[in-house]
Amino acid sequence: MTSPEQNGKKAEATPARIANAPRQGPGPGGPFRGAMPTEKAMNFKASSLRLVRMMRPERTLAIGTLLLGALSVAMSVVGPKILGHATNLIFGGVIGEMTDGFESKDEAVRAARAAGQGSFADMMAAMDFTPGVGIDFTEVGRVLMLALALFVLASACMLWQGRMTTVIVQRAAYRLREEAETKLSRLPLSYFDKQSRGEILSRTTNDIDNIAQTLQQAMSQLVISLLTIVGVLGMMIWISPLLALIAIVTVPVSLWVTVRIGKRAQPQFLKQWASTGKLNGHIEEMFTGHSLVKVFGRQKEAAATFAEHNDALYQAAFKAQFISGAIQPAMMFIGNLNYVLVAVIGGLKVASGTMSLGDVQAFIQYSRQFSQPITQVASMANLLQSGVASAERVFDLLDAEEQSPEPAAPLVPASNEGRVTFEHVAFRYDDDKPLIEDLSLSVEPGHTVAIVGPTGAGKTTLVNLLMRFYEVRGGRITLDGVDIASMTREDLRSRTGMVLQDTWLFGGTIAENIAYGAGDVTEEQIHRAAKATHVDHFVRVLPDGYDTVIDEEGSNLSAGEKQLVTIARAFLAEPSILILDEATSSVDTRTELLIQRAMTSLRSGRTSFVIAHRLSTIRDADLILVMENGEIVEQGDHTELLEKGGAYARLYAAQFAEAVVAED
Repeated sequence: MTSPEQNGKKAEATPARIANAPRQGPGPGGPFRGAMPTEKAMNFKASSLRLVRMMRPERTLAIGTLLLGALSVAMSVVGPKILGHATNLIFGGVIGEMTDGFESKDEAVRAARAAGQGSFADMMAAMDFTPGVGIDFTEVGRVLMLALALFVLASACMLWQGRMTTVIVQRAAYRLREEAETKLSRLPLSYFDKQSRGEILSRTTNDIDNIAQTLQQAMSQLVISLLTIVGVLGMMIWISPLLALIAIVTVPVSLWVTVRIGKRAQPQFLKQWASTGKLNGHIEEMFTGHSLVKVFGRQKEAAATFAEHNDALYQAAFKAQFISGAIQPAMMFIGNLNYVLVAVIGGLKVASGTMSLGDVQAFIQYSRQFSQPITQVASMANLLQSGVASAERVFDLLDAEEQSPEPAAPLVPASNEGRVTFEHVAFRYDDDKPLIEDLSLSVEPGHTVAIVGPTGAGKTTLVNLLMRFYEVRGGRITLDGVDIASMTREDLRSRTGMVLQDTWLFGGTIAENIAYGAGDVTEEQIHRAAKATHVDHFVRVLPDGYDTVIDEEGSNLSAGEKQLVTIARAFLAEPSILILDEATSSVDTRTELLIQRAMTSLRSGRTSFVIAHRLSTIRDADLILVMENGEIVEQGDHTELLEKGGAYARLYAAQFAEAVVAED
């Protein structure tokens, strides 16, 4: 049985889509139409808060990281004060040796004043020294060892804090990927019709990786930086309220600069990631249709489109990085001004004796520690905005409208005969463009219904409604007397097998691809299905037989061989309803005849819907529906419709004429 994803396969690259890229807006031709998403303006605050709420399950670990961060910052903040004390011990020892011969500190200070050295006397008065006593290296060593121990412990706490942060972030990213994967399975087919695969891949890979990187940086650096600012500010106020006031004045200036620059950079980051998604979508599309691009000679056009997207990404990324990158040099300039002011005023206070040299040294270190985290926080603005821009895109995916919920009390048909009834069904892709209006149809179990008509007539739409890839706008569809809307999608689709014109294979062995969707099956059952659908004869000649590994594109199989594998998959599933959409279009005439015989056996006792363009393949159908503009204009068997001389007869005659021309 084929997967629902196969139905969406038609949204992939085709010659027409490649030749006319880039595209905007939905096309008129049915469900398989492409349109790039419209990006919304970024709500930085709301998206940021939502990112924080994502980590709520790890709040215990988050509290632990905060405590470890606080301990690390506290020990790091105390360190300069202890080093300042060591400086005072050394300087006091030097002054003590210089004042050898005086009885006391007061006597030395008076002597300095009497000698006209008032500033030096003031400085000595503010210091702790004993005349005649030099540097106490034992005490200095003890103080330095204490500082070293604090710095080592601070580093250890930061290391563990970083490890816990990594656990929190990676768990959050893991859940986000799970949510995205689960969301994709709940989205209706219409969502994938309007998005390129590259765009969806970009949101679920690049954007989530960028979010994880942002959270990692934010939780490690941002938290430590904020705690450092608070701790250092407290120490600066304790040492000198005046110098602390000078340092604090630079904070609102820094914030103002950061906000002003950040507002200019914010929309550029959104454009950057939107451009990344478009570029990925184009690359993926060109890679998928690489051979067709060459066949139709569209290499230059594809390269031109790539250059256009690449240039848009370059411009957005350049502006985003350049504008946000201006934050750090601006912060460095403000920090240097603060450093100069602190050094000058601190020197004056030392000279006046109102501060010790060690305190000034400690304060200068604190001023550096104070400006550095502010600069780090400011420089992280570009990372935060980039991460929030990615979060906005991922949240846009997670908030996309889902397919209608499953019924609370689903019904299960009492039988599995395959009787299908369309009762006054109405459907339209766009509200202002009706496609199917008041369509009624009854298909008896075991009958084969062929659906023919021009492109865009609604043939595939009919199948999409039966599979509930889309929901009807009016009327209802029943399966064995039960409205399919009251059944679960899983139950409905488990009764249905699909073989589409566009084959879908996944990376795995041929046996695994045949058994896909069939549950637990034996090797013998796989071989039996392969023989019935003429897969066995070409698989046997492969070096590894049924264990031959094929890639996602099935590049080591021909188009016809890939089609046969998907037919074998449907054969093995043994569904009650078969949907064949040009299922034999990729095989040769002889193989087609063999498959038609296999399909006849497979359809025995099962209801079959066959969408066909080659009318010669549906002559034996029990009922042929001719559709035009979403309506059934004719129905009957092959002979009846030819006798009517209507739309079917004209289609048949046109194909017969084409065949004659081809022979000529």
